[in-house]
Amino acid sequence: MRPFRQRLLSNFFIWLATLLVGLYIIVTQLFPLYQSSADLVEFWVMTAIAFLVVFFIAAAIGYRIIKVHLAPIDNITETAQELVKGNYRARAYEESAEGSVPLSSTINVLARSLQEVTAVREMEEERLKTLIETMGSGLIMIDRQGKISLSNKYFQDEFELRSEELIGKFYGLLPIPDTLASFIEKVFMTETPAREQLHYQVGINSRSLEVYGAPVIGKHDAWLGIVIVLHDITELKRLEQIRKDFVANVSHELRTPVTSLKGFSETLIDGAYKDESTLLSFLEIILTETNRLERLIEELLELSRVEQSGFEVDAQPSDMKAVIEYAIELVQPGIEEKNMQLQTFLEPLTVKGDANRLVQILMNLLSNAIAYSAAEKTITISLYQKKNYAVIDVADEGIGIGPNELNRLFERFYRVDKARSRNSGGTGLGLSIVKHLVEAHHGKIEVKSTPGAGSVFTIYLPLAD
Repeated sequence: MRPFRQRLLSNFFIWLATLLVGLYIIVTQLFPLYQSSADLVEFWVMTAIAFLVVFFIAAAIGYRIIKVHLAPIDNITETAQELVKGNYRARAYEESAEGSVPLSSTINVLARSLQEVTAVREMEEERLKTLIETMGSGLIMIDRQGKISLSNKYFQDEFELRSEELIGKFYGLLPIPDTLASFIEKVFMTETPAREQLHYQVGINSRSLEVYGAPVIGKHDAWLGIVIVLHDITELKRLEQIRKDFVANVSHELRTPVTSLKGFSETLIDGAYKDESTLLSFLEIILTETNRLERLIEELLELSRVEQSGFEVDAQPSDMKAVIEYAIELVQPGIEEKNMQLQTFLEPLTVKGDANRLVQILMNLLSNAIAYSAAEKTITISLYQKKNYAVIDVADEGIGIGPNELNRLFERFYRVDKARSRNSGGTGLGLSIVKHLVEAHHGKIEVKSTPGAGSVFTIYLPLAD
């Protein structure tokens, strides 16, 4: 029994024993007054009845004492024990003896407060966990012993690691790039914040990370370890390089015709115009360079338009077979000039698109096929249905494209064979325009190529309803 129960029951039994002793004394004092046997029998009967009455009265009083005082205390004690175990949903009975009601109420108020505090803490922990797991940056925390105490999914996915391979492991043993390991070592040893841009190779691809590291300081300026945050800037670096290449290429492409125009104009001014044959030759060159400059400017403007956010095409049901046949007519002079063969396998299909833009797409692909193919080669165009798409294949027997160049094929000004494309008047913007126009039609474009054997450009366009 609990101490309180023991004290209460002890006091009850002492009181009962005192009562019974008192009765016994009274009985023994009255016993000499009874002389006859009949009176003696009656005396003992009355004594027994008195003892029984006293016993039942005492039992009733004891039961009442236990019910009124012991049961609420037991309930409060059990509730307190549940709270100690962490069960903050436990509650004590408040409909009990008047003396225990304040204690029960206080216990219940404490339980509600603990439950609310726990709920808030769990909610904050869940929010923090969700934030760490879903943040767009990698995160690891290293304790003062140099062991990983926390990592998020981004960090694990970046280096193809599992949580069990990180938590509790020494940071120097992690299978991570050497540049990142050196950065962590520097922050851990110096205990000072640092920020760097790191680069490393994954197969044939180059990756770039912006990494920030800082010490974790607790109460009373206690050093608890370090935290490392990393963000993938590979795409930003790629776009920055494309921007630099674009500026350099535009400058180069503009400089070439401008230099020619300036040079031939100065020559004519210096007196070459007096020779009629020289004059006509120079004027033809000036016209050619002017047309080249005009075409470059037009394609730059066109690329700027299709790259703008929110650019849309006027999509209408269009006869794709008629579009391809019209594009073939426009490039027919180039095909005849190189004595090339053109094969077509066209199914009658209707797509949802802008007919003028679709002609522009086909003309660019056919012009590339002609420019990068030798004379007397064959170009094959196919149109067929695949699920809910119209598929257009443009296959040539040209110089082909290497696997390292395929991922850069649709960049602005990128050329597989720079000398050939410049001689043919190409600007290097055609495929960039094609890619944006295809995507504006909610389609996609793919390329398969073998160096020396040719290339196949495949376009998927949604069919009209």
